[in-house]
Amino acid sequence: MAIQFTAHEVKVSLKERRKLKTFLTNLFEREGQGLESLHYIFCSDAYLLEINKQFLQHDTYTDIVTFEMGEDPAITEGEIYISIDRVLENAEKFQVSVNQELHRVIFHGALHLCGYKDKSKTENELMRKKEDECLKRYFV
Repeated sequence: MAIQFTAHEVKVSLKERRKLKTFLTNLFEREGQGLESLHYIFCSDAYLLEINKQFLQHDTYTDIVTFEMGEDPAITEGEIYISIDRVLENAEKFQVSVNQELHRVIFHGALHLCGYKDKSKTENELMRKKEDECLKRYFV
């Protein structure tokens, strides 16, 4: 099982990576989801917009795009692209630290791979609740 963090043409300050990897591994275990590999790619708005257009046919900026790459639904092999531009803007917009917003989005992607959705109002409320739980657990 491997969890990787890569920055693509952006600078990102992600401290305590070992702690974060352990937390993410435990998150998948708590959710009953197997984890083979997880790769986070931190990038720019422009880069993520191209991914959004090419793979999802969405011509909009977003903070995150999550892909399940494996064939076994019980075992996650995922790629998660995160726009650092969106993280910075959303941290200011929601009046939280950049570190907190970055971790919220990191957990959001992992939760998607565990089966949580956010398209309907009910799904979105549950996703926010799970994100908040992760943030509280992680930053204790």
